Amino acid sequence: MVTCKDFLRELSDFLDENVDPAVRHDLEQHISECPNCWVICDTTKKTIQVYKGMDPEPLPPKVHDKLIQILEKRCTCKHEHEHEHDEAHPVKHDAGS
Repeated sequence: MVTCKDFLRELSDFLDENVDPAVRHDLEQHISECPNCWVICDTTKKTIQVYKGMDPEPLPPKVHDKLIQILEKRCTCKHEHEHEHDEAHPVKHDAGS
């Protein structure tokens, strides 16, 4: 029996038709019985169709620069946090290795 959580986990592959036939059948059965998952599936399909029909629009230079700045800051923060975690929790090696 497919749960809503199972359906949401498989939604992308389901829409891309990248699930095996048995799983696809179970997912289709679920959305035929679950109005909430049916709405999510239908809305996602329609959203994909809308975006596929659109021409890509370039980002304005100011938006592009701001996005890069934010991404660089987050990557730096993440890297620093990982480094701090590594120092606080060093890996112990067996004496025999």
